Amino acid sequence: MPVTCQNPRCKHHLREKEKNITKRGKSRAGHQLYKCHHCGSTFTETKPTPLYRKHLSEQEITRICKLLVERNGIRAIERITGHHRDTIGRLLEDLAEHAEQVNGTLLHSLGLFQYEMDEFWTTVKKK
Repeated sequence: MPVTCQNPRCKHHLREKEKNITKRGKSRAGHQLYKCHHCGSTFTETKPTPLYRKHLSEQEITRICKLLVERNGIRAIERITGHHRDTIGRLLEDLAEHAEQVNGTLLHSLGLFQYEMDEFWTTVKKK
């Protein structure tokens, strides 16, 4: 996905042409930071994704998703990962809001099959 300015007040908001964006280090969670030189705003690569404003790393979120696919409950995942159940619950809510994007990501990057994705979304709906 190409990086575009995420500031709605910028004249180059979500435009790919004439963009002037540079890398600006990493966030505490390890996500790439960018700066738009038109408006001066700084944003992360995860802004339009369910990973935005998450303090968990992408690997940890992937691990939680795999545990959900294996039909573990939220409390079981809490015991396995050491993360609070409210954190896991909020992550599930964010994943559900971005279901189509998450579905494509999990199918391709994790190598899951469609029936595993169906089980995943059934588990998310129940929780």
